Amino acid sequence: MKSLAMLAFAATVAVGGIAPGHALAQAFPAKPLRLVVPYATGGATDIIARAAAAEMTRSLGQRVVVENRPGGGANLGA
Repeated sequence: MKSLAMLAFAATVAVGGIAPGHALAQAFPAKPLRLVVPYATGGATDIIARAAAAEMTRSLGQRVVVENRPGGGANLGA
């Protein structure tokens, strides 16, 4: 009985080691990144987010878009 359990464990480990080899990597990122700000445009949070997005664009080499989603006590953006 114990040898059957060991055989099942060994088979599971062997199959688990093979499966990740079939995964294909996707290009990062395929689209512009969105930085969601849960407050209205023009406030202090928006200004800080736009400065952060500009820095992220420079460092990542990918466009970062600030998207404001005010309303619902900031629940929409969260």
